[in-house]
Amino acid sequence: MCVGTRLIASRPWKEQRPIMPAVEKKSDNIVAFPTKSETKLEYHPTIHDMPSEERPRERLRNHGARVLSNAELLAIILRTGTTQENVIELAGKLLHNYGGFGGLMRAEFMQLCAEYGLGEAKTAQLKAALEIGRRLGVAQNEEKYQIKSPLDAANLVMMEMTFLDHEQMRILTLDTKNQVVENISRYQGTVNSSVLRAAEVYRPAVIRNCPGVIICHNHPSGDPTPSPEDIAVTEQLVQAGRQLDIELVDHLIIGNQRYISLKERMKW
Repeated sequence: MCVGTRLIASRPWKEQRPIMPAVEKKSDNIVAFPTKSETKLEYHPTIHDMPSEERPRERLRNHGARVLSNAELLAIILRTGTTQENVIELAGKLLHNYGGFGGLMRAEFMQLCAEYGLGEAKTAQLKAALEIGRRLGVAQNEEKYQIKSPLDAANLVMMEMTFLDHEQMRILTLDTKNQVVENISRYQGTVNSSVLRAAEVYRPAVIRNCPGVIICHNHPSGDPTPSPEDIAVTEQLVQAGRQLDIELVDHLIIGNQRYISLKERMKW
């Protein structure tokens, strides 16, 4: 070691940590997560949540179709509901909005397709079921049907005519026992004296040698109250029938599940 040499102890460097810039917290950047109660979805009970003995199919199987309500019968045809209502609720809504099965029968196909929960497949099922019911009623009525009263005649045509959205005339030709020989649709549109010709009304009876006819026409409004035009047309047909020796047995006006007999009103 050299004399005079001074040893200097080295000082350790003080470790310094880098200073990070402060970040300003903004309250609008904070995402609030929903609580458990807020994330709970509203639950709509389905048909499967009902007791089995109260479901429409099981009630039909166990008790027969006659005990089911209209909504339950329609629910069986529709099969499924929506995320917002079960099938019975959907069926009840449709029956209410359209005024029953008659309104559903009159409704246009695409109009029903636009209803939430239907679509083309369900609408086709519904329309097919309604048409089967209509045809069954007509077929049963036309088998050697004998008319003894205005009600008998009304029951024969009511199923077909009450749901029409346009005016139509039907001609029932009768044999000597008042049995229906033929049920003919002759006019569509407005049935009045300007288009209605007695020769065309009585022609089917002349061809088939039938001694009597009943004419029926509907009022799409559902109100069977006769108009002055209805009265005038009937008077003309009564006179024409007498000249042809064919009796106009009655003229019925069909409304919404109602009818009026002009024979009872006018007493000819």
